[in-house]
Amino acid sequence: MTANLHRRRVRLLVPAAAAALLAASAAACDSDTSGEGTSRSVRTLTPEHSEHAESAESSESPHAEPEGSPSEGESPRTQRSFAASVSAETERLRQEAAAKLGGVQGRGNAVADVSVNGLPVAASEEVRSALVRITNPTDAPAFYAVKVEFVDAEDKVLDTVFVGVEDAPPDRTVTAQADSSKAAGVKTFPRVAQAERG
Repeated sequence: MTANLHRRRVRLLVPAAAAALLAASAAACDSDTSGEGTSRSVRTLTPEHSEHAESAESSESPHAEPEGSPSEGESPRTQRSFAASVSAETERLRQEAAAKLGGVQGRGNAVADVSVNGLPVAASEEVRSALVRITNPTDAPAFYAVKVEFVDAEDKVLDTVFVGVEDAPPDRTVTAQADSSKAAGVKTFPRVAQAERG
């Protein structure tokens, strides 16, 4: 009878011990903080990886903004400030070009470097625009001052616009735009009246 009682106790203890062993190993697995467990559940980025990922995303984005321009997420005030600074720079270059050409005799030394074409516009638009192309044939960057005249079919000058281009690169073609409000609504032809490289 003692042997039977001993066997019965062993049968009861074995499942209890096994259950305790399983619970202990499960708890140990849950509290594992080794690198392998962390890498599966937590993604960490080093600063280099973050910067690389951001630059890759921005370079792949089809709507990437030009450097220095305000993004869509920025406030209207920032966008207005950027537009104002661009406008101020354009005006500065225009005034510099007008001053430079004021002292030039004849058509200037760079007429051969410059061409101009009218841009198509709708009848309702308030400006007439021309695309100015400048090719710098020298081996150094140069400032270009260009005087564009908008003339009608009878060769009458309706408006004169000055365009300045700073640091036009050597052996490259750059473009600028000449806009005339006086020539709007009339069939006009832009032409290069003067061009000076200096």
